Amino acid sequence: MAKDAPIYRRVLLKLSGEALMGDGNYGIEPRVIEEIAEEIAQVHHLGVEMALVIGGGNIFRGVSAASKGMDRATADYMGMLATVMNALALQQALEKRGVTTRVQSAIDMKEVAEPYIRRRAIRHLEKGRIVIFAAGTGLPFFTTDTAAALRAVEIGASVLLKATKVDGVYDSDPMKDSKARKYDRVTFTEVLQKNLKVMDATAISMARDHNLPVIVFNLRKSGNIRKVIMGKTVGTLVEGGADAE
Repeated sequence: MAKDAPIYRRVLLKLSGEALMGDGNYGIEPRVIEEIAEEIAQVHHLGVEMALVIGGGNIFRGVSAASKGMDRATADYMGMLATVMNALALQQALEKRGVTTRVQSAIDMKEVAEPYIRRRAIRHLEKGRIVIFAAGTGLPFFTTDTAAALRAVEIGASVLLKATKVDGVYDSDPMKDSKARKYDRVTFTEVLQKNLKVMDATAISMARDHNLPVIVFNLRKSGNIRKVIMGKTVGTLVEGGADAE
């Protein structure tokens, strides 16, 4: 393998909906989505097969709505529709950069997106297209983190990349605790036992059961997606094996 070659052949990148807000409190910040699309396009041009899952929290959060009295299933379906809007926005930004992109939705809406079909998604990746998986799993009570783990396993991704607003996994909230300790590596079992805020338990359990490594890193630092793909030490690696010290 060439010294500067990517170490992963096929990846799934999970983006939070909040990442698209920039410094705003709601919606999509055009400048931010253009910057994200540029980084993704640069990595794609290295020959990496890329699939994406985007949350919808910048538009609607199902859990928050349910906590305020809305029926949880209805709230979750609304959140799924929000992820489709984000997927279409990112598709537009990517295709402006000459990257052929397909949106596949777990909820049928053939006028704007393909239905999710595993074999078709894999074929798109093999043909050099980016695939954006929208509408979560298509079912309520499952997060987009779980959807990301599920799709990553289904398409045979080498790694699940979770882009967040912090630079890895900590033993407590670094926004609130100045003494929070960052892990460079942590195991799935330790994440579950210590209730570390990486992904929900369903997503972590699925990744563990299928030996799918997860890398958590800061999306806001320019170039981080490329660094992760190239094997640089960025963020926190979550994988199996003996518990990290």
